[in-house]
Amino acid sequence: MTNSSPRKKWKRVVVKLSGEALMGEGTHGLDAATLSRLAKDLAAAAAQGVEVAVVVGGGNFFRGVQGAGKGLERARADAIGMLATVMNGLALEQAIENEGRPARALSAIPMPSICEIYTRDRALRHLAKGRVVICSGGTGNPFFTTDTGAALRAAELNADAILKATQVDGVYTADPKRDPTARRYETLTHDEAIARNLGVMDTAAFALARENAIPIVVFSIREAGAIAATLRGETRATLVTP
Repeated sequence: MTNSSPRKKWKRVVVKLSGEALMGEGTHGLDAATLSRLAKDLAAAAAQGVEVAVVVGGGNFFRGVQGAGKGLERARADAIGMLATVMNGLALEQAIENEGRPARALSAIPMPSICEIYTRDRALRHLAKGRVVICSGGTGNPFFTTDTGAALRAAELNADAILKATQVDGVYTADPKRDPTARRYETLTHDEAIARNLGVMDTAAFALARENAIPIVVFSIREAGAIAATLRGETRATLVTP
């Protein structure tokens, strides 16, 4: 499925990238080749005339939930996880600028000696100037996933869609890596995704997107150029609509 026609109308999108997407075939950290590939893809997406904001996770360095399971208080573990997203945001900023596209890393956690503090107005100004905006630091609060952060930023920035990058080409009835009988959904509504407890995004993210009538495109990030191709409606994906 391509669903190309509605995507041509999208002028501003939020791309959700997991931290794991940045580590390539490794087990942790950043993979230079993967980082360069994703940066080139984001630069190409912005070159199509679309305003691109990115919300990046930190799971390649630290996941708050896992840290909480190892004796850390959840709020403290989430704070460490949010700092991990800032590291990824700074790396993405540099990689995108290496591709000739201006970018700005913004953090919901104030650290002005390292990067700009996220505010809605600042992000909108950067987007209007054609810069790729990387939103790091999660929501700035514990107990919220970066998926929910992506839905929040999309609502704040009046984005036309959320592009959720995953390791598979859409939303399935079950994990296709474990269940060969799993079927891919062509389209879903937010309500259906919540009712069926589909794990591609958490319930809070789906609910926030639903309340703000923001469609979500779930696609695979494994191929080069997947983000730009998804904007053109040229990838297999699941479209989640209000």
